[in-house]
Amino acid sequence: MNKPMRRVSVFCGLLILALLVRVNWVQFVKADELQNDPHNRRVAIEMFAHPRGDIIVDGEPITGSVETEGSDFRYKRTYTDGPMWAPVTGYASQAFDSNLLEKVEDSILTGNDDRLFFNNTIDMLTGEEPSGGNVVTTLNADAQRAAYEGLLHAGDGNAVRGAVAAIDPRTGAVLALASTPSYDPSDFAGSSDADGEAWAALQPENNPDNPMLNRALRETYPPGSTFKVVTAAAALENGVVDDVDEHTDTPVPYYLPDTDHVPLENQTEGRCENASLRIALIDSCNSVFASLSDQLGNETMQEMAGKFGYNMGDDLQIPVRVEESVYPEDNRPQNAMAGIGQASNRATPLQMAMVAAAVANNGTLMEPYMVDKLEAPNLNVIEQHEPRELSRPMSPETAHQLQSAMESVVNDGPPRAAQIDGVRVGGKTGTAQRGENNSEPPYAWFISYAMTDEGSPVAVAVVVEDAGVDRNTISGSGLAAPIAHDVMQAVLDSEN
Repeated sequence: MNKPMRRVSVFCGLLILALLVRVNWVQFVKADELQNDPHNRRVAIEMFAHPRGDIIVDGEPITGSVETEGSDFRYKRTYTDGPMWAPVTGYASQAFDSNLLEKVEDSILTGNDDRLFFNNTIDMLTGEEPSGGNVVTTLNADAQRAAYEGLLHAGDGNAVRGAVAAIDPRTGAVLALASTPSYDPSDFAGSSDADGEAWAALQPENNPDNPMLNRALRETYPPGSTFKVVTAAAALENGVVDDVDEHTDTPVPYYLPDTDHVPLENQTEGRCENASLRIALIDSCNSVFASLSDQLGNETMQEMAGKFGYNMGDDLQIPVRVEESVYPEDNRPQNAMAGIGQASNRATPLQMAMVAAAVANNGTLMEPYMVDKLEAPNLNVIEQHEPRELSRPMSPETAHQLQSAMESVVNDGPPRAAQIDGVRVGGKTGTAQRGENNSEPPYAWFISYAMTDEGSPVAVAVVVEDAGVDRNTISGSGLAAPIAHDVMQAVLDSEN
């Protein structure tokens, strides 16, 4: 071979080698990136080429799939009672991606999870149409309905902005997650112009009520007096108070630390001076708990809040991410205010349900979760959740003392609407100030648990953000406690 031909041969060989390297690079190194690229329409087409698996509650699907026409997407998602279940399912849309369980468990629901390889291979060999696996939740349908309908009718029969979270203290299983106002994920599950209009109408810039905000998991509020349960636990655990019926050294008026001109007002008068923890919880004495928070100090209060689930960053996932609840690092007067659930203290409804659950479960806080198991299309279980302990915020002795005090709140205090015949109910109300100089209507809170001879099957947190009622009628006992009662009753009925 002459020299020019040899050069041409070498050059062609290098081109072929470069092509082989490039093909292998694309197929093996870049494959996942290209497959997950949002601009890769083939991925979206494949995602909706067959029925999506279902999200299951109490053995029944709350989702489905329906064939479509006039689109290269063959199937689209449908939802049963979509607005009620939206804080659990999220949405799966041909045009707008997905979120919440639909997003987190997407690989199972689409059938693309590696654990479904054997099932998919059998379907291919037998000619069966591919389908996704199922996500079996821990949710209780009756409790969810009680929570959702309670929020819809809390404000003079009108829907309110608010949320409910309920969990089983014994296991951490999430039983209810309701948020209002809500939306129907079916309205924009497709890719038509109507779907686009429905999506646009729900966006915050077009809808000030922000119905797509998951207030149970993704919104934080000042927890108000419901946080006094945490401050009481810290005082008992650290020996500042030895017994819930022991008198505290709390003057009235009480001035915030490092000040001599800012008296802290109490919601009721007469019993707060030197009040015991029991009386202070019943009468919601700000002076007692602000003083205890100051005596404990900011670092100790942060540590105790952390044991209840505060300040976890993005680590709390159920498996959906939960917005972080924050007990801040702050100065003495602000720490005193944070100890009564104000200042920069912020919590999700799920977080405050965890507080009630830890008390009800004798001081042990179980990790919240809302997926019980994942199933293949043939119903074989491919993953089963095992309950896990998250922390132990307090000793059983402290928990028993707080149970006694919280049950006195319900039996002898304002939230008597939470009482249930034949069952011990413990609770704590809260009315959290908001706006500059408390200029906006306050948030109405209630946290509670129901206790049977077999332990506590349910702990609940309710927050009513805006009920559209007169400011003087806003209270945790009036607006939130009746909703908590109905949720607890629904869980107890299902247990029986």
